[in-house]
Amino acid sequence: MTIREFERLYHTMYMPLCMYALRMLEDIDETDDAVQEAFVSVWQKVQHGTVPDNFRAYMYGAVRNQAISRIRARNNSVAADMAAEVSDEEMDTSVRDAEVWNAIDRLPPHCREIFLLSKRDGLTYTEIADELGISVKTVENQISKALKTLRGSLQPRLGKIFFLPFL
Repeated sequence: MTIREFERLYHTMYMPLCMYALRMLEDIDETDDAVQEAFVSVWQKVQHGTVPDNFRAYMYGAVRNQAISRIRARNNSVAADMAAEVSDEEMDTSVRDAEVWNAIDRLPPHCREIFLLSKRDGLTYTEIADELGISVKTVENQISKALKTLRGSLQPRLGKIFFLPFL
């Protein structure tokens, strides 16, 4: 495996692996560190000529192990279900979540801010309008614009109905 191939896999898999680890670690900094360490560990193996047959599954396992190690260090224990193998469903969920968050990141800044205040933070339209000094109608329009944009960008890949992790 060349460094370019590894970099391509890194860029493709980084966000889904973070979404997967975040579900276990519940801390963004720890998640980032765990995923980075997993990639470094796998790169060292690749440099020594060991290339896993199923790179995707291997990376999820490496991230799972990093997360479990961090949880053990934190608690001196780990839930039995976390020690189980990574399922295809968990991998698919992390990929889907990454696609959703990437689509949200592509929203225009003002639209994204209003959308996240509503859907992630649970503020009412009136609370958002008061906080940002805009009209409730503007909030309604921006939420509508965000949902239309997200549906348009996510439906081709995720199907007619998609799930936003924070709804």
